[in-house]
Amino acid sequence: MYAIVEINGQQFKAEEGKKLFVNHMQDAEAGKTVEFDRVLLVDNNGAVTVGAPTVEGAKVVVEVVNPLVKGDKVIVFKMKRRKDYRKKQGHRTHFTEVEVKQVIA
Repeated sequence: MYAIVEINGQQFKAEEGKKLFVNHMQDAEAGKTVEFDRVLLVDNNGAVTVGAPTVEGAKVVVEVVNPLVKGDKVIVFKMKRRKDYRKKQGHRTHFTEVEVKQVIA
C-alpha cells in the first residue's frame, strides 16, 4: 500500500517504513509525529483511489527523524569572457528527514 502525498508543495510517494527528505519544516523536532492530509492518490493492493483534488479521510502519519539535514553544495559560477566579470555563489538546501509510520486510507 502506498500513497502520493503533498508535503510543503512537493509530491512524494509514501510507503510504510520508507524515509523521505522533504523541504525543511520550521517547527519540526526529532521524534515528533506529524500528519499530512493532502493525499492525492492511494493504491491499496491494486485498488487505486484518485482524489479530486484529495482523497477524503486519507492521511499519512510520519515521524521526524532529523529536523535539519543539509543537502549537497551547489556552486553557481557566472563569467563573461574578456569583461573581467566573475561571480561565484554557493548554497546548500535544507531538508527534514522523516520516516513514514502509517498510511491511512
